[in-house]
Amino acid sequence: MKTSKLLLPVLMVLQTVCASAATEAGKPNIVLIFADDLTVQAISAYQHPLKLLETPHMDRLARDGMRFDRCLVPNSICGPSRAVILTGKYSHLNGFIDNRSRFDGSQQTFPKLLQKAGYQTAVIGKWHLVSDPTGFDHWHILPGQGIYYNPPMIKNGERLKHSGYTTDLISDFSIEWLKNRDKSKPFLLMSQHKAPHREWAPALRHLGWNGDRKFPEPETLFDDYSGRGRAEKEQDMTLEKTFTKTDSKETAPPYLNAEQRQVWDAYYEPRNEAFRQANLTGKELVRWRYQRYMHDYLGTVKAVDEAVGKLLKFLDDEGLAENTLVVLSSDQGFYLGEHGWFDKRWIYEESLTTPLIVRWPGVTQPGTTSKAMVSILDLPETFLDAAGVPVPADMQGRSLRPVLAGQTPADWRTSFYYHYYEFPAVHSVRRHYGVVTDRYKLFHFYEPDMNYWTLMDREKDPHELKNVYDDPAYAETRKTLHAELTRLRTELKVLAQDPEGTRANPAPAAQKGAPRAN
Repeated sequence: MKTSKLLLPVLMVLQTVCASAATEAGKPNIVLIFADDLTVQAISAYQHPLKLLETPHMDRLARDGMRFDRCLVPNSICGPSRAVILTGKYSHLNGFIDNRSRFDGSQQTFPKLLQKAGYQTAVIGKWHLVSDPTGFDHWHILPGQGIYYNPPMIKNGERLKHSGYTTDLISDFSIEWLKNRDKSKPFLLMSQHKAPHREWAPALRHLGWNGDRKFPEPETLFDDYSGRGRAEKEQDMTLEKTFTKTDSKETAPPYLNAEQRQVWDAYYEPRNEAFRQANLTGKELVRWRYQRYMHDYLGTVKAVDEAVGKLLKFLDDEGLAENTLVVLSSDQGFYLGEHGWFDKRWIYEESLTTPLIVRWPGVTQPGTTSKAMVSILDLPETFLDAAGVPVPADMQGRSLRPVLAGQTPADWRTSFYYHYYEFPAVHSVRRHYGVVTDRYKLFHFYEPDMNYWTLMDREKDPHELKNVYDDPAYAETRKTLHAELTRLRTELKVLAQDPEGTRANPAPAAQKGAPRAN
C-alpha cells in the first residue's frame, strides 16, 4: 500500500507526459530547405527542355509530394523574399523592401507563433536580414551574404570560423541540430543555403562535373531588347558586359586555404590559359562565359541537391519522415542566360517564378503537380495551418493545404501583385510594379525619368519579347488589367509613395562593379 502511494505521483507525471507527447505527435514537424537564386531551369523534376542538370534528390521529393509550376515571388530579391516568408506580408508592410533594409525582428513572425504553440525552432545557414534572428531557439547563420569556402558564421550570437564547403556545413549543422533537439517537441527547421548565389563557386569535388559538356544555349542569349523599353536596354546584368573575372573564375577566391587553392588551380588555370590564348570577343566571348557560368552555377546546385538527399535520409533513418512537412523553395528564380542575363529582379518569368516542391504525408498525394498560382507568401500561413495555429488576419497569403490535398478552392487567386524597389543599385534594374495573370503581365516602370507601361501576352509571346501596351487589339485587356491592378494595390494596402524601409545601408552606386549585396 505504501508503495502504491509512492508510485501514484510518478504515475500521474507519466500520464501527463504521455498525454503531452500524444498531443504534440499530432503536430507535424516542419522542414524548410531554402536555396538562394535556385531556378526551376536547374531542377530536373521541372523537365526544362534544355535538360541542364539531373537533381535526383530534389526529384525524389517531387515524386513523394507535389511540384508547383507557378510559384511566384512578390519582390524578386534575396532579403525581401526572406522577410516575406517570415511575416506573410508584402515588403511595403514588413519594412524590408530591398537589400539595403534591416529586418525589424520585433514584429510578428510565423516562427514566434510556432514557438508559442510548443514548437522548437531553428534557422541554420543564410539569413541576410542584418538584424539577429528572433523567434528561434537556435540560430547558426552566415553573416551578410556569406562565402562559399571556410565561412565565418554566428552561432546564437557567438562568432565562429568553420573549415569546409558552406553548403556541406549548412547541411551538417542542420542534421546536428535535429539529432540534439528536444525530442518531446515538434520542430521547425529552416535550413537555408547560400548556393547557388553569385559568384557560383562549386564544391571542389564538383569541378569538372560536366566533363566539358557544351550546354545548349537559350534562344534569347543574344536578345537585343528591341520591342521593349529603356529599362530592359539600360540594365547592367549581362554576360556580355557585367560578368567579372571573379564570376568567370579567372580570379580565385581569396578565402581558399593552400590545399583548396591547389585543387582550384589544377582545374581552372589550364582552361583560363586556353581562354587567354583564344582572345575571344563579341558573341564568342559571351558563349565562353555562358559555358563557364553553366558549369559553375549548376555545380553549386549539385551540392544543394546532395544536401537535400542527406536531410531526407536522416528523416527516414530517424522515423520522422511520415510526420514531417518538407518544403523546398528559393527566394526567387534566376536567369541562366535568357535575354543574355544572369541575376533576377524583374517581373519577367525567369525571376518571378521560383521552385516549390512540398512533401506532406497524409495530405499530399505523391507525384502530383499543380498549376495553381501560389507564392512564397503562402508558406507561413501553410506552416501555421499545419501546426493548428490560427493564421493572423494581417497576413496576406493563404494556406496551401487545400491545394496540396488536390482540392484547389474555387476562389483561389487568379492574379498576383509584384513590386520591385531596389534602384539605384547594383544591376540597375528600375523600380516597377504590376499584375500577373496566367496569360498576361501589366507592369509600370514608375520613376520620373523612366515612366512607361508594359503589357506582355505570354500565350503569344512566351519569351516576353514584345510590349503590346499600345496595340489597339489589346485595349480591352489593358482596361481589365488596370482595374485588377488597382484592386490589388488597394486590397494589399500598397502605399502611394514607396516606403524607405528600415535602412541598414546607404544606396550603393548604380554602376558596374558596385558592392554585390544581392
